[in-house]
Amino acid sequence: MKTYGILLVSGVLLAGILISAAQNCGCSPNLCCSKHGYCGNGPEYCGDGCKEGPCSTTPTNNVDVSSIVTDEFFNGILNKAGADCKGRGFYTRAVFLEALGYYGQFGKVGSEADSKREIAAFFAHVTHETGHFCHIEETDPPQNYCDSRYTQYPCTPGKSYYGRGPLQLSWNYNYGEAGSSIKFDGLNNPEIVATDSLVSFRAALWYWMNHVHSVILSGRGFGATIDAINGASECKGVNIAAVNSRVQYYTEYCDQLQVAHGDKLTC
Repeated sequence: MKTYGILLVSGVLLAGILISAAQNCGCSPNLCCSKHGYCGNGPEYCGDGCKEGPCSTTPTNNVDVSSIVTDEFFNGILNKAGADCKGRGFYTRAVFLEALGYYGQFGKVGSEADSKREIAAFFAHVTHETGHFCHIEETDPPQNYCDSRYTQYPCTPGKSYYGRGPLQLSWNYNYGEAGSSIKFDGLNNPEIVATDSLVSFRAALWYWMNHVHSVILSGRGFGATIDAINGASECKGVNIAAVNSRVQYYTEYCDQLQVAHGDKLTC
């Protein structure tokens, strides 16, 4: 999306202020990142406030995400990108599944239908944002997406924080927070989200799990996820075409996964 990050002036921006900067994680997939930012297993790490990994605060189901996001499903999206698209050699199912190992609750909370709807929603937004995995970064960004109000995430001179990756991570505070969690230098090296495919997918899943995962499971419908990703630029009639595009992909993927769309499709 072209204005990723503007959407959550009251949500994501505030979240950037509240997240503790005392210690951050970059745990291996089998470890939890505790609320204080340390890696480990057990209730003190995987219980209340767990940020990442196989958190146990919300029970997971027995859904195998890899059996839903099959080669056929993933490549069915990718193969619609033009042969000259940079993303064709960058986005792969194998790397997605590797990144998924760090986020044990993605597609594994609630019923099997809930899992399928979350997967459909994630890939609907990714398809819209990247043009079927064609674009790795935003083309012709209108600005460098530096918000100087977030002094804990100071913009590095000469660096731009425009959209990169599957969900087009944008804004200095998102790069700063994602970098702290995933262990990359988001403020000084934002370009890594467009050059390292594992970092790129992890950044997208980091954003999803922190800002969208609970929304799709809340019963508010797919439309609420649009609001959580780019609401200020698309919802309330601002960009009906973009909303319709996201909804089209979501319903298409729900149909492929043989799950009901649910209601409240638009924001």
